[in-house]
Amino acid sequence: MLSPSDALQRLSEGNGRFVSGTRSLDAVTSQTERDELVSSQRPFAVILGCSDSRVPVEIIFDQGLGDLFVIRVAGNIVAPSQIGSVEFAAEKFGTRLVVVLGHTRCGAVEATLDELRRPSESQSRNLRSIVDRIGPAVQGLLATEIEHDPESLARQAVRANVRAATNHLRHGSEVLEGLMANDGLTIIGAEYSLETGVVDFFDGVPASA
Repeated sequence: MLSPSDALQRLSEGNGRFVSGTRSLDAVTSQTERDELVSSQRPFAVILGCSDSRVPVEIIFDQGLGDLFVIRVAGNIVAPSQIGSVEFAAEKFGTRLVVVLGHTRCGAVEATLDELRRPSESQSRNLRSIVDRIGPAVQGLLATEIEHDPESLARQAVRANVRAATNHLRHGSEVLEGLMANDGLTIIGAEYSLETGVVDFFDGVPASA
């Protein structure tokens, strides 16, 4: 199994290929490789990302079948089911890198900002559950001067939401805390730019990476 640093390097290199418009032959899975994956898998990284159709994780990292354990949910929020999914991959497959992946112009984050500024009474209970998880991470920004700069507010809110999610994973699970303390599990935060295609790993990145 790859170390967190090696896994991060593999993701970075794959994203570089995506940005440059090239693709590794390793990402094109053969029938033989598909057959091998029937009985087992060894994903080298866990990605908790947003459901946005513009952020297909395997494509932006140029990875193939069996490479990534991907969890996607609007706003890349962390709820019990997401924590359980990360625990499952880390324990079952020995995966030692977890990446929370946000992205620019995230609709769930923007909807949360709108709701905080202009609360609605018609929002569904299910959508409200997403807003309620993002809200605490971004609400403080509305009390600063950045509130009057919509572009900066949106950018900083996306990153604040990613940081809140990584913090939740690091401190909201005894299983993950134990793996971090004793088995090298690393949880980092990143942002994908819709404009450039570049993934910026900005939170909790190991010093050796």
